[in-house]
Amino acid sequence: MSTTAWFILIGCMMLARGLGAASIARLPFTSAMAYLGVGLLLGPMFLGLFSLDLVKQAPLLETLAEIAVLISLFSAGVKMPVPFSLARWLPSLRLAWLSMAISVALVATFSCLVLGLPLGAGVLLGAILAPTDPVLATDVQVRHAGDSEQLRFTLTSEAGMNDGSGFPFVMLGLGLLGLHELGPGGGTWLWRDLLWASAGAIALGAAGGALLAWLGWQVRGKEPKHEVLDDLAGLGLIALVYGLATWLHAWGFLAVFFAGVALRQTELVLAGAPKDRQGLLQAEDVHGGSAVKPHDNAAPLTVSGESLVFKEHLERLSELTLVLLLGGAVTAAAWSWQAWSAGLFLLLVARPCSVMLGLLGSGTSLRLRGLAAWFGVRGIGSMYYLCYAIAHGLPPRLAHELANITIVVIILSIVAHGLTVKPLFARYWRK
Repeated sequence: MSTTAWFILIGCMMLARGLGAASIARLPFTSAMAYLGVGLLLGPMFLGLFSLDLVKQAPLLETLAEIAVLISLFSAGVKMPVPFSLARWLPSLRLAWLSMAISVALVATFSCLVLGLPLGAGVLLGAILAPTDPVLATDVQVRHAGDSEQLRFTLTSEAGMNDGSGFPFVMLGLGLLGLHELGPGGGTWLWRDLLWASAGAIALGAAGGALLAWLGWQVRGKEPKHEVLDDLAGLGLIALVYGLATWLHAWGFLAVFFAGVALRQTELVLAGAPKDRQGLLQAEDVHGGSAVKPHDNAAPLTVSGESLVFKEHLERLSELTLVLLLGGAVTAAAWSWQAWSAGLFLLLVARPCSVMLGLLGSGTSLRLRGLAAWFGVRGIGSMYYLCYAIAHGLPPRLAHELANITIVVIILSIVAHGLTVKPLFARYWRK
């Protein structure tokens, strides 16, 4: 397809999504399924108007997926309820770290014993498929800043963290394949890739978000009044924190998520908002843009709140573009028994087992654990990890094999979760 044709296609899809938002919301499937359907129709599976080789185009797709995940992680962090509570966050922390490790181990075992992959490739595949996705999972995540509903909060904060907590396992898989330095007995991997890269990212992100909140508050309080370009400030925080984290060999995804968390938390504390309103950013404030005035008893407009609208628009554009491209990357050869079996094992065995084990003794209800076990949406995060691994020197044959499995798993996730999210959540709310 020509560049002109791409402009027309993307423009038509954006117009349809924008003008038909209310009608689409009433459909029994998600918008991601519609984008995927268009991609499959136009791609090599049917009309063949365009095609995409994930392995050859890995550098481009890595960058596009990286940007999409960063924006989505920051938006998710901003929506976290205030004030921070360890008791509220503990189930999410278990899911993002303990359940993540269990899922990687289960998929790696399956890959070695059933698919015949070497150990390093099995660990790498487990790490690629283990993280839940912050971009495609909007229907199961918190709807606005301060949404403290436990299931939505747990799924959103898990997705915000495990796109970074999966990185150590990606590096472990690459190291076992001889593409990354693990050190004697894995010592270098343990202290550098697992401990420092994770803890350093959280500290850096929290410090960056808190500092921007303080600076924004100081600027707004000066006389004469100073205007703050909230969109640019938010994007600047994402870029700066991510760049510094990468420079310091820490996981930038974790840093950006916790920068969003710290920014919102600090802003509302500085604002002196009453505790019963600290977790709230009214829906009309979020979706009305900067023209909306705060309520008299609400916290003043903030960088996090005002920039959230712009980030969500970028998130929708990223979802549309990348899912459309994903449809163009699917060929008949991708639908092998290895890809099917890996997808079914992940969705029906690895994810449920890892969630149930990770939340054992957590005090969460069985209904919440059951829904969390099912709604582990895979998507753009897995695409990024795959492209990252390819760019780090995966052998072509292994790269194509992992690419086919990842594509099929993402498609199965989009379809399975897209068809079940609305009826299952409706039943959950009724109860």
